Amino acid sequence: MTVFQTITAIDNATYLQKKEIADFLFQHLDQYGDPHEHIMRCLDYALDQAVDKGGFAVLAREENLVVGTVVVNKTGMSGYIPENILVYIAVDASQRGKGLGKRLMQMAINMAQGSIALHVEPDNPARNLYEKLGFTNKYLEMRLTK
Repeated sequence: MTVFQTITAIDNATYLQKKEIADFLFQHLDQYGDPHEHIMRCLDYALDQAVDKGGFAVLAREENLVVGTVVVNKTGMSGYIPENILVYIAVDASQRGKGLGKRLMQMAINMAQGSIALHVEPDNPARNLYEKLGFTNKYLEMRLTK
C-alpha cells in the first residue's frame, strides 16, 4: 500500500529527512537530474522557515521506502510570475505507469496556493502528464548562465 507524506517548513525537516529525499531524486531523475548539492539547496529553500522562502515536498512510500516525490518552491511572486515552481518530481522505475506520478502531481496542485510553473525537457515523457493535468506551454524559456 502506498502511503503519502507531506513535509512543509512547519514540520522542521531534519538534515536526514532532506538527504533521504535528495538521495532519491538524485538516483531517479535520470538524465533530467541535477547535482546532489543543488537538490539539497532546493530542499533547504522549500523546507526552511525563513519568511522569504518556502514550499513543500510530497513523498510516496511503500514499506517505508520512498518510491516517488515532488518538490515545490514558493517564488514569493504572483501574477507576472507564478507563486510556485515545481522543481522536482521523480517516481521509482518499478512504480512508473501505475498513476503514482499523477497522484503526486494532484497532491502538489491541491497543496499549492496560486499558480504553478515548471520546466520540462521537450523529450521528457512526463510532459504528457503535465499537459493532461492542464499545464500549457505559453513561453520558450531562455537562460543566460553566468
